[in-house]
Amino acid sequence: MRYAEFFLPTLKEVPAEAEVTSHQFMLRAGMIRKVASGIYSFLPLGLRALRKVENIIRQEMDRAGAQEVFLPSIQPAELWKETGRWETHGEELLRIKDRHARDFCYGPTHEEVVTDLVRREVRSYRELPLILYQIQTKFRDEIRPRFGLMRGREFCMKDAYSFDADEEGARESYRKVFEAYKRIFTRLGLAFRAVEADTGNIGGSFSHEFMVLAESGEDSIVFCTGCDYAANVEKAGIGQASPVEDADRKADLELVKTPGKKTVEDVTRFLGVPPERLIKTLICRAGDREAAVLVRGDREVNEFKLREALGSGKVRLASTEEVQEITGVPAGYLGPVGMKLPLYADREVAGMKDAVAGANRVDHHFLHVDPGRDLQGAVFADLRNAEAGDPCPRCGAGMEKKRGIEVGHVFMLGTTYSEPMRAVYLDRDGREQTIRMGCFGIGVGRTLAAAIEQNHDRDGIRFPFPIAPFQVIITALNPAEKTIREASEGLYAALRGKGVEVLLDDRDERPGKKFKDADLIGIPLRVTIGQKNLKEGNVEIKLREETESRIVPLESALDRAMELIRAHDLSHA
Repeated sequence: MRYAEFFLPTLKEVPAEAEVTSHQFMLRAGMIRKVASGIYSFLPLGLRALRKVENIIRQEMDRAGAQEVFLPSIQPAELWKETGRWETHGEELLRIKDRHARDFCYGPTHEEVVTDLVRREVRSYRELPLILYQIQTKFRDEIRPRFGLMRGREFCMKDAYSFDADEEGARESYRKVFEAYKRIFTRLGLAFRAVEADTGNIGGSFSHEFMVLAESGEDSIVFCTGCDYAANVEKAGIGQASPVEDADRKADLELVKTPGKKTVEDVTRFLGVPPERLIKTLICRAGDREAAVLVRGDREVNEFKLREALGSGKVRLASTEEVQEITGVPAGYLGPVGMKLPLYADREVAGMKDAVAGANRVDHHFLHVDPGRDLQGAVFADLRNAEAGDPCPRCGAGMEKKRGIEVGHVFMLGTTYSEPMRAVYLDRDGREQTIRMGCFGIGVGRTLAAAIEQNHDRDGIRFPFPIAPFQVIITALNPAEKTIREASEGLYAALRGKGVEVLLDDRDERPGKKFKDADLIGIPLRVTIGQKNLKEGNVEIKLREETESRIVPLESALDRAMELIRAHDLSHA
């Protein structure tokens, strides 16, 4: 492709609407343009990169035995009412009516539609297992779309659904797609982690998220330094810490005044103790029940774990006003000693010694709290978010914590959708059985944006070869000069003859402008042809990710470029 003929409107300044790096560079590099809030058009450069992501996804899904379909984006309400999601889905579900006033929605996901398809066609165990997938546009009416493709309303997604005769088969399908996802993100050239995750609104028994590691990520993940355990902080377990030796002498509780000291920071500073010596007491509501929750002062309660400990699907921490209403004590002075509510304590609290806690009395705290003595009847469980340095729940080694961007999610659904929708089959004995399902998604546009978040510098994008819209850019300095034009055209033709995707910058622009645009759009390999080097029969070759360039003979440029492409392009791994 010739740059002078390519629709590539770059921007010099950062658009005011763009908050994160990927959004800024995708707008500046002429990859996308905003149509409405959370809705974007893909321009040629952006679409080429998007198609690269799609192609690798297709290859690996096909390799895993999945078959591609294309399902309607407009879905009848009747299907969603069968699973109950028409009522439970909030305003993110875009509901519409046709000319006959019948209810439809613009699909944010396709569990109902694909389950309906399979229940109509699959009759026997002989037709299972089955994995169907599609790459298609979805719509979720986000209350606050932001960050460009990272959290848009309309987006491109690969969603797959597995159908099996039993739990064993469903787990095998899950394993196949899980391994396919690992191959996909490896081939895309991304640093990622597969982490245990909560099932959320999709439902099911267990799930994993695939996280691209990036400092700008919205999610926190922890992973073990000694084994392959990884999980997001909502799901991450924490191994047992080394037991704390009992003190020879347990001091009696001492009531002290702490006037106006409500926060962890204020109390610990006033008393001269570190936050890890403070027992933080919170109140939660689980349906029509209340309970007190205890964690160390420097820790945060994990509401997902709390929900499991309390055996309730609906658990939330009480507001400041609700704390006063429930306990009669202002938030900040609550403590476990003498608390009338059931006590649920993070197991780390059990190992605390000579602790500080609220006294359930305004402007007062207790010193010398001993959990073994003073928290009789408390239920101890893992109730907090994991942090760097915590022991791994599998092997006990220390864990690291990083930020990540969720780009894929796999769910073991079981019969969450097949049971209410009566998706059944006849087994070997002619008995009717419910199909087991799995659900597997990849945000295609989100993956592209996450790749840019992970691969950029101050000058622009640094595309990994597998998803670069072009593999090579030839920067012809002063292409009106015959020798430069001929050398550029010759190398352009030779690379294309080898199947390389090449962008020839044949514009009548200043060299500085060409170099800045090349860095901005992030093509991984640049060949610069200018008069100075060409007089000596040489050209300059530079990888976008490197600071130093190579001077090579023009006659060797083709071979050298091919060597670098083969060494760095993982798309065919």
